[in-house]
Amino acid sequence: MERYPTSSLQDANRLDLVFGALADPTRRAILSRLAEGEATVNQLVAPFRLSQPAISKHLKVLENAGLVSRGREAQFRPVRLAAAPLAAAGQWIGGYRQFWEVSLDRLDGVVQDMKSEEDDHG
Repeated sequence: MERYPTSSLQDANRLDLVFGALADPTRRAILSRLAEGEATVNQLVAPFRLSQPAISKHLKVLENAGLVSRGREAQFRPVRLAAAPLAAAGQWIGGYRQFWEVSLDRLDGVVQDMKSEEDDHG
């Protein structure tokens, strides 16, 4: 029997938070922006055409999922990408790669058999 990714309850809860945060396109766009470098909340507001409170709510979700961190430099609080939870999510998804590869190989085999039968009868 093939094994697929399992995790502890704590790991599962963290994955739930990460995938929940990633479910929103604005939050994914914020992460893409932060992958280019840290930014203040005000710097994040402009490209998204959202209010500062709306961006702050998105940042809170990302922060709760561990995907961003906030620093403190003088009066500024730069937001930084924290990629470790993304790596964990990628590893969990990657655990299903073998399943998909085996499934696609089987499908390819069926298609090849059908083509052979068609060639034999056609």
